Order: sequence, then structure tokens, then C-alpha cells
Amino acid sequence: MKKLHLIFMLLGAASAFADVRLHPLFSDHAVLQRGVRLPVWGWAAPGEQVTVTLDKQKTTATADARGCWKAFLEPMTAGGPFEMNVTGRNTLAVKDVMIGEVWLASGQSNMNYHMARGVLNGAEEMAKADFPGIRMFTVPFIETAEKPCDTCKGQWAVCSPATVGYFSAVGYFFARELHRKMGVPVGIVSSSVGGTRIEAWMSAAALSSDPGLKTAALDRAEKTVAEYAKICHDQCAAKLRDWLAAAVQAKSAGKTLPPPPVLPSDPRKNQNFPTVLYNALIAPLAPYSMAGVIWYQGESNASNAALYRTLLPTMIRSWREVWGQGDFPFLIVQLANFMAQKAEPSGSAWAELREAQSMALSLPKTGMAVAIDIGEAGDIHPKNKQDVGKRLALAAQSIAYGDTNVVFSGPVYDGMTVEGGKIRLKFKHVGGGLTVRDGGALKGFAVAGEDKKFVWADAAIEGNSVTVGNAAISKPVAVRYAWADNPVCNLCNKEGLPAQPFRTDGIAEKPDGRGK
Repeated sequence: MKKLHLIFMLLGAASAFADVRLHPLFSDHAVLQRGVRLPVWGWAAPGEQVTVTLDKQKTTATADARGCWKAFLEPMTAGGPFEMNVTGRNTLAVKDVMIGEVWLASGQSNMNYHMARGVLNGAEEMAKADFPGIRMFTVPFIETAEKPCDTCKGQWAVCSPATVGYFSAVGYFFARELHRKMGVPVGIVSSSVGGTRIEAWMSAAALSSDPGLKTAALDRAEKTVAEYAKICHDQCAAKLRDWLAAAVQAKSAGKTLPPPPVLPSDPRKNQNFPTVLYNALIAPLAPYSMAGVIWYQGESNASNAALYRTLLPTMIRSWREVWGQGDFPFLIVQLANFMAQKAEPSGSAWAELREAQSMALSLPKTGMAVAIDIGEAGDIHPKNKQDVGKRLALAAQSIAYGDTNVVFSGPVYDGMTVEGGKIRLKFKHVGGGLTVRDGGALKGFAVAGEDKKFVWADAAIEGNSVTVGNAAISKPVAVRYAWADNPVCNLCNKEGLPAQPFRTDGIAEKPDGRGK
């Protein structure tokens, strides 16, 4: 009887192993990217043939020796709902599949910030969030991973007042803008974790591709792991041995067992350890076809903005390589204003991080949503996620969808000339013209002379340029705008998009704003 029971158990295990399975991205309410060849993948018994049907298409694939299979569907136009059927030894039916626009939303807490957490006018926004054409797949952060994973948890949710509270607020407002303007389904794959450094979102291959990054991230991480292993070898075994002896003695004496020793945690379990979030939360999503990425991260890297100049573009290039879709659009949210305002011009780690973010715009098909006007001094999580979503959507309209008529950026510094005791600043992306957001005088400009000491400047708009000066400085050499953690600044274009913070100099800073 026991033998028969064992046989049935083995048969059941073999049957379960042979069942066709789909990656969780291919589940009810999914949105698939329109206009591109669509990979569909999952697992089955090695050598098993799998058939995928969707609308009028039928395609097949064969599972390899590891049991992995991948089929491809030809490009489709926006529409739905459809049912996808996947058949091998069993049949799976994926219902309510839409074809539209898919974007990956990633980063740290400001991207992870959910609607129900308290966005601007949150109750009203959630009550009217009845958009069945908007869906969000949220990848839950369960644990880190030392190696790239091939799957993840998660499911698609259709946008409604009952579900939107758990949506990424930036992702939702971005999707809502695209959905309204384009009239097609929009799917957001949300994969973000609060309080995380960019190194955790990068692959080992990406960090190894640059000697400086390898030294700063991977080599340091390897040293940390070695130190942890040494501590475990030298101390943990002895602590456990001593505790076990004490526990045996206590039990024999009928006494309460002593508490077990507190052992050091494995650094690879820390969410900021290099590569661990990429492995767990990004690698499993590729190569799901998508239109592009929206990225809101950088607060946790503000202490080393110089390295971020290399980190961000390296990550962008590596994600594009992993997806194999070419240079898909990558849209960045520049850090909002935060912390106390300073009475005088001074150095700013956050300003340097914003500058590093803007440098990534040298890569093709990148864009930026400037948020320097919507932050809150005492809260690192501004509640106005609506404008962030709108500005990202404007960038997407131009960069991803080729709308040459849309003004998608505020003014961007484009050169300077010294004219006597003043500096004239030129700008691109002026839209309908330069203006002052709140009326009155321009604010946020500082000027330095040959001593490299920055002081507040008088500034005025003249056509599509701004003149900047201070009567006490006869020979100005450099200008900074909105160069602070939480600057008072108000230059924008007539479309209401704020000017991007900038500095015309490359002066290394001390905390008082003087050059070294």
C-alpha cells in the first residue's frame, strides 16, 4: 500500500511539473504593448510543445532542456479585451487582455508612494479613478536575490476607485494622462522599493562595465561579504556553541532557556546591497515588451552625486541591453525641492544630484520631469504627484510618441555671455516664452566674481534670455540657478513648466558655497 501511495505521489509530481505555466505578467487583465513583436514565455516539461493563441494569431514554441519556452506574437493594434489561450499538456486561459501602451515604473519611495498614502486631493482623486483601460502590475518586494531571477510575484489590477489606492501614484497619474490623450489602454508595471540606492537596481554586468563603479560598488560589496563570513567563522560558531551548552544546562536544571545569541545579518539581504533589487525585481520582467521606463530615484544617492553621473547612464544602457528593444525611452523625475531653505547661496548635495540626473539626458531618447517647484520643506515625499505624472506624460508624448508640437520641458540653460557687469543666459525649451511663475521679480539666481563666492543676483527676462548681475560684482564669471536643497526659484515658460536648475561653473564646492 505504501508503495502504491508513493507511485501516485510521483505521478502527481510529474504531472505538476509537466503543466504549462506562464510568467505572472501574462495573467488576467494584462496589457500587452501595441505595435511590436510580443514575446510570451513560461515553463513546461522539457521538449513539450506549447501553443499560444490570441485574437487571430496562433504560434508555437518548444520547451528547452530546462523547461523554459518562449513564443512570439506579431505586432497588434490597440484594442481588446481578448482571451489568450496557452496549450500544452494542459490549457491556460488568460482573460481580459488589452493591447495598448506599457511602461515600467521604477525607483525608490517617491515612485513607490501609493495613492492611498495621501496624495494631493487624494479622496477625490481615488473616487473618480474609474478607468478600466488603465491597469497596473505591482511587483511586491519580498526579498533580495543574489542572482538574477526568472520570475516574480504580482498580478494585474484594473483601475477603479476600489483598487487605485494601491497603485503607484506617479504611475497612475502618468497612465491617466496618456490614456486620456491617446485613447488606448495603458499598463504600468510598477517595481520600486523605498529608501534604495541605484546600485541595488543595477546588474553585476553593468557595475563591472566601468572600473570606477566596480571599485565603488562590487569590490566594496565583496569585501563586506568577506568580513561577514569571517565574523561568522570566528564569532558566530563560538556564540552558538556556548549558547547550546548553556541551554542544555538550563534545561537539565529545569530553568528557563537563555535567549539565543544575536547574529549579524547577511549583508546580501540588505535592500541596498549592489545588484539585489535588479536580480529580484527587474531581471524577471525582461523581455516583456514595453514603450519605455519612468524612473524616480536619487534621494538615497545624494551623498555621492559625482558617482551618480556614471551610475545612472550606465544603468539606462544596461536595462536597454537586457530588454533588447533598442533605445527605448527613459524618463527621469528630477528630485523635488526639500529640506530647510538657506538665507544665502551655499553648497547643496541635492543640487549636485539633480545636475547628475540632468547629465543622463545626453543619452538618446531620455527626458526629464522637473519637480523643483512642487516639493515640501519638511517631507521628502511631496503630495503633488499629479504634476509629476503630467510632466512625465508630456515628455513621453514628445520622446516616445513623436509629437513635435507638444512643449514637454521647461527652460534649459543653453550658454552664457558676459556683457560688462552682467551675464546673459540663453535657454532652449522656452516654449511660448520665458516668464515668472508667480509674477514679480525673478528669484533663485546667484552670481560669482573672480573670487568664486556666490551671492544673490538681480535677474530680468529679456526675450528668450535672462540677464543676471549684482552691483557689487564688476566682473562676473559664473551663475547658478535654483542651486540649493530647497531653492526659492520661479523661472518657467508660458506653458508653466519650471526651468531646470543649473550652474554655469564647474567649481568644486565647500559647504559655504566657495570653491575649493
